[in-house]
Amino acid sequence: MVRLRESEVILRLCIVVLLILSSVLIGLDSQTKDIAYIHKRVTFRYLFALEIELYVNVVAAAYNIVQLGFGWYGVAQKTSNSKWLSYLLDQTAVYVVFAGASAAAQHSLLVVTGSRELQWMKWCSKFTRFCFQIGSAIILNYIAAVLMIILSFISAFSLFRLYSPKRYFQFKSAS
Repeated sequence: MVRLRESEVILRLCIVVLLILSSVLIGLDSQTKDIAYIHKRVTFRYLFALEIELYVNVVAAAYNIVQLGFGWYGVAQKTSNSKWLSYLLDQTAVYVVFAGASAAAQHSLLVVTGSRELQWMKWCSKFTRFCFQIGSAIILNYIAAVLMIILSFISAFSLFRLYSPKRYFQFKSAS
């Protein structure tokens, strides 16, 4: 159980670092170019999915920091209710981070390829640094989502090991 707790702490720390790094890459990413004597500046605010992804990353990182704090100060989940809450919140965090990363990847693909029907130009031919930084932030988000899936498995294991394998939703006996 100690190794399981240590691996959960290490995973949460890695997730927090990846999500904060991804947020910094998205939030500080901007590039300015002169196109036909027009000074054009591109930031993440032009892509709504990136803005949502930034907020999702910050909230997910804050949630993992709070969970680390609970584990650090000995407020370990001793009851089944708190383990259920942790399990459900871990699942929700995984789904939200993965959905945000997928939406940002889809929106970024539109930026890479462009669209004649929508009159959307290809940004990456003109703003290459911007596109590379956004691409690396999306990759970091997917890595964080995979780590959060592994963390969710650990959370599920620590929850369901409390229950008896022979009796449906009954706790194991103390003896």
